[in-house]
Amino acid sequence: MMQNTVAQAVTSDKKYILTEKIDETPEVVVVKFKSADGHRLQFDSGMFVMIYGKDKEGKVYQQRAFSIASIPGSEELELLVVKEHGGHQSHFVVSNIGDEFYLKRSPNGALANGQFRFDPKQNTKITLIAGGTGVAPHLSILRYIKEQNLGTDIVLLYSIKFPTEIIHKQELEDMSKNLKLKTIITVTRPQPGDGWTGQTGHIDANMLTKYAPDIKERTSYVCGPLAFVQAVKAALVSLGVPANEIRADIWG
Repeated sequence: MMQNTVAQAVTSDKKYILTEKIDETPEVVVVKFKSADGHRLQFDSGMFVMIYGKDKEGKVYQQRAFSIASIPGSEELELLVVKEHGGHQSHFVVSNIGDEFYLKRSPNGALANGQFRFDPKQNTKITLIAGGTGVAPHLSILRYIKEQNLGTDIVLLYSIKFPTEIIHKQELEDMSKNLKLKTIITVTRPQPGDGWTGQTGHIDANMLTKYAPDIKERTSYVCGPLAFVQAVKAALVSLGVPANEIRADIWG
């Protein structure tokens, strides 16, 4: 009986409680969770979780995969959620503080998964390339580098539609001052009167070489929607970046 109890504990999904929702930008909400049993999630920067929820009335929320934005070892699990997806408001957005969510275990029993992992020993020069909420795993990587004082040489290229969609804007500005980090934010849909005077346009080979002329010496981490990732990967390959130095994660 003891063995069966242990096996069930290992294979069961893990309960989390929604503790905070932050209206981050017009399109994105930051959601934070804490584990019901107080044990912190073990993961490496760049990994993702499969999560589904239940409200206090027992309503089940759709299971979704999200990259983890929080730092490894953090008490809270932070995710970035697009408010509307496919014309429908996200279930994670309409949920209430205190609602129950569950991290789904993979067949091998892991709660956090994925090969999009930052290896500080191997990757001392990196390029982080993000589209929209694809910046989530990059935030985890940057926070880890800052906490560990690693001195990693970083170029961050972050593509957004509008200037109002910069996620964790102040934190990125602070890290750009305190880390060996060059941050380039490019707006793909600039509007008259929006006040944006920075980089515009989609990330392509020219933009990559402009801001990271040593791109072939760097490990590149690319995360965002399918079309974005495909275009960036093609640009990296055209510049001679070895395939084994390109890490890609797709969200949509």
